[in-house]
Amino acid sequence: QVQLVESGGGLVQPGGSLRLSCAASENIFSIVSMAWYRQAPGKQREMVARFDSAGTTNYADSVKGRFTIARDNAKTAVTLQMNSLKPEDTAVYSCNADLYSGSYYLYDMWGQGTQVTVSS
Repeated sequence: QVQLVESGGGLVQPGGSLRLSCAASENIFSIVSMAWYRQAPGKQREMVARFDSAGTTNYADSVKGRFTIARDNAKTAVTLQMNSLKPEDTAVYSCNADLYSGSYYLYDMWGQGTQVTVSS
């Protein structure tokens, strides 16, 4: 069963950086579009960054200028570079993607989530 696998979460001090990565568990799949979401305790899940099938990117206002979403040239992994992190960025981050195997699509795939904690 194909899964989205995330990595890169952890604990970082305010002002620090982290890079999250998300890729399909089977490397025959390319990433057509992807979004990163986050959910903090007691809060609703929110979209942080995304790109669509045309390569257009969008960011939540709260992370503009600090976070960057990017897909590698092979289109098999997506990273979320997070700079100038703030305590309010603390949340569980999850990736959501549409995948293409070369012959069929898998839509609305979710990763397992990775914890990001920003604290001194």
